[in-house]
Amino acid sequence: MSHAPPATPDRVVIINDASVARGGATGLALLAAREIRALGLRVTYVAGDSGAAPDLADLGIEVIATGGARLLDQPRLKSATAGLWNAAARAAIADLVAQDTPGTVYHVHGWAQILSPAIFAALAPVAPRVVVHAHDRFLACPNGVYHDFGRDRPCARAPLGAACLATDCDKHSYARKLWRVARQLMLRRAFDQRRPWGAIVLIHPRMAGLMEDVGYPPQRLCVLRNPASPYTESRVRAEENRALAFIGRIEREKGLAELAEAARRARLPLMVIGEGRERAPLATAYPEIRFEGWQDRAGIARLIKGARAVIVPGRIPEPFGLVIAEASFSGLPLLVSDSAFLAAEIDQAGLGRSFDMRAPNGLDAALTRFRDLSDAEVRTISERAFARPVPLAQTTEAWVKGLLALYRRVL
Repeated sequence: MSHAPPATPDRVVIINDASVARGGATGLALLAAREIRALGLRVTYVAGDSGAAPDLADLGIEVIATGGARLLDQPRLKSATAGLWNAAARAAIADLVAQDTPGTVYHVHGWAQILSPAIFAALAPVAPRVVVHAHDRFLACPNGVYHDFGRDRPCARAPLGAACLATDCDKHSYARKLWRVARQLMLRRAFDQRRPWGAIVLIHPRMAGLMEDVGYPPQRLCVLRNPASPYTESRVRAEENRALAFIGRIEREKGLAELAEAARRARLPLMVIGEGRERAPLATAYPEIRFEGWQDRAGIARLIKGARAVIVPGRIPEPFGLVIAEASFSGLPLLVSDSAFLAAEIDQAGLGRSFDMRAPNGLDAALTRFRDLSDAEVRTISERAFARPVPLAQTTEAWVKGLLALYRRVL
């Protein structure tokens, strides 16, 4: 006698590279685990690392750690082999699948840093109940960002097409690019779309076309915007401040070097919240910039109370920028590179301005225009942003509700 699966999952298995948040995907994987557990559901968290998240066990969440390390933290040969096919990760998930129940849902968040495409081979027997979250574009593009680092411009080549294979687009070397191509081929085999996988979650509608172009079935794709909350519960009185704020990693592709020079030309004070390899040389070259280092959420909230706007001058297309949503919800005007998927929505809703980082004077013109706004105009933008006229992101409660609806659908 067969048994129909329940309408609500009796167990949610969350699979992610890491158990300690260094980026958005892990933060969301951990948030999902905690929130779903708080609803009384059984949750298992499979981590590619040592499983060191301190509170998961205290919440009654089962943690299975495969004991791996991020590719950049491993010796080169081990990194190359484990990154292509992590046998330990596959074995751990295969053991879990052997204990499967009809009401178990498997939700993959991050896999490209530790777990590798091997996990999809282990999940194949339960494919209809597997949900894969596309926090980035590694499911489609070998380097995950559709960006040609060698030429420092967006890439429109078809992933794994002849032009793609011939292009040295990797941040490190062409050899590394070829390794990424090999991994992509293994992903396409393990995550074969002829199998009845449950769903692929996209974090912005503009991701759908890219995914369909490389063969992901449209009916398998669904959009669920990330959750975000304001840094502060009261509106930042942006009109009373003068400094621009940059929040994020201080890396070349984030555009901070260009921003530092443009801010100097525009005579605009700049505050940088974050860390990265480019901090030391920039701090030496631009002593007028306030480098505040890495800050926890309370530290960011304290600092951005003195900001007039948040600027995001990234050179790489970003499907979602948590900083963008959190700053806007706090009442801060936005200056955003048009490479961000949210840029058009920001322009249309009057939450700030987008600009072209590659235009000769694009960044300079954006800073000059914003500098010349009156305090009254800045206040209008700030109040509009604080009122949240468009859903750049959603509440945690709505996000979890969306996840549960998706789980019920794949069951």
